[in-house]
Amino acid sequence: QVQLVESGGGLVQPGGSLRLSCAASGFSLDNSHIGWFRQAPGKEREAVSCFSRSDGSTYYADSVKGRFTISRDNAKNTVYLQMNSLKPEDTAVYYCWIPNYWGQGTQVTVSS
Repeated sequence: QVQLVESGGGLVQPGGSLRLSCAASGFSLDNSHIGWFRQAPGKEREAVSCFSRSDGSTYYADSVKGRFTISRDNAKNTVYLQMNSLKPEDTAVYYCWIPNYWGQGTQVTVSS
């Protein structure tokens, strides 16, 4: 059974940092597309950052380029999202994704 479990969300002040983790079980992340998405209240879910299985490239939404970094630890079967210089508009529920599966989400709130 495939499971994706996110952690690391919380409340942070503008300009602060958080690192989200997504631990996978029942599936190896080595050869998979992997992504982080987010959904703010009243808005559609949007892609934040993704790894492509095809060519190993990474994608970042324009709104997070230069501030967020996606990484993976294949030994731990875990993918991370390092988020720096956080802004109030980054407030959302963040979801980990692999094809056909979603995690349960972790809340990130950026507020003073």
